[in-house]
Order: sequence, then C-alpha cells, then structure tokens
Amino acid sequence: MPELTESVLQLINEFAKLPGIGKKSAERLAYHILRQHESEALALADAIRDVKLKVKYCRKCFNLAEEEFCAICRDLSRDTSLLCVVEQPRDLIALEQTGVFRGLYHVLLGRIAPLEGIGPEQLTIEALVRRVREEGFREIIMATNPTVEGDGTSLYISNQLGDTGVRITRLARGITSGSVLEFANKEILTDALSGRQEL
Repeated sequence: MPELTESVLQLINEFAKLPGIGKKSAERLAYHILRQHESEALALADAIRDVKLKVKYCRKCFNLAEEEFCAICRDLSRDTSLLCVVEQPRDLIALEQTGVFRGLYHVLLGRIAPLEGIGPEQLTIEALVRRVREEGFREIIMATNPTVEGDGTSLYISNQLGDTGVRITRLARGITSGSVLEFANKEILTDALSGRQEL
C-alpha cells in the first residue's frame, strides 16, 4: 500500500485535532480539500488565517469582535439596563436569533468546573462584577447552561452580586436540564427568555 505524502499526512493530522473529527473523518476532509479547486482550498486557508488574526474579544462584554467593541456594545438602540450573562459567544448568538432580547450581554468564556481545573479566576467574572457595579443595570439575567456547572456558576455570580441590590433572574426552565443553549431551538429559547424567574 502506497504511503501518504508528508503534506497530506500533516493535513489529516491537523483535521483530526478538531473536536468531533476522528481519523476517518479527517481523511475524508483532507481528500475533499485535494479535490477542490485551488482557489476554494486557499479561500478556506485565508478564512482560517483571518479569523485568527482579526477576531478578538470585545473589551466590554467579551463577545467576538473585530474592533475594540462588538456590534452589540456599539448598538445605541440596546436597552442598557438589562444584562444577559452567557457562557460562550455561541450562546449569545443563539439568544440573539430569537429576536426577543434587546439588552446587553456579558460572555463568561466558560463555566466554573472544578473537576476540569476551571475556577472563577479563569473566567470573566471579575470584569462582570465590575460592570454591574459601574453601569447601573436594573436586571441581570443568568443564562448559563442548565447543567450542574452552569447552575453552580450562576449561583457563584449571584453571591458575588448579592450586595448590589440588582435584580438577578435565571432563564425559565423551558430549556431541559443538561442541555446546551447552542442546540436549543428558537421557540424554546424565546419561552425561556420571556418566562425568566428570580434567582
């Protein structure tokens, strides 16, 4: 059996490092790239390079941005009295797609998970507490995922904000416990936002 060239083997190995991609899927992706027109394959390479060079975290909310502040933080039509706290930028996108929430966001960039060595100091909790103390929100909506870690993170943050007097709510449990916001459909997310409860 002929051996793979070094370049093809390297491409397969890089694809295999992606989450959810095994050896066979990595091989299929590599052969797909080989069959593509050169301009299409290089467009993919350019897109990967651009996202690594241009995309950073918003200085205020830690959403993905290509400027100092993300589009949501720059949008003057948003309700600046409401702040929705999410784990990841993809959760923010899922909530935005409902079209229901018009406030601001804060992205934690994860959740407290002691078994994985992730504590509050690895997240953007300190920046969140500072924002709440400085910006005068009337309500904080905890939209962490309905998992043990998400609930624990939510509880930790609500304890940190306990002396601020700000109303803290949690998404209604229209979202099944143990699920992930990114995969919830629009209707479930709309119900969860509309029926949020006191924490």
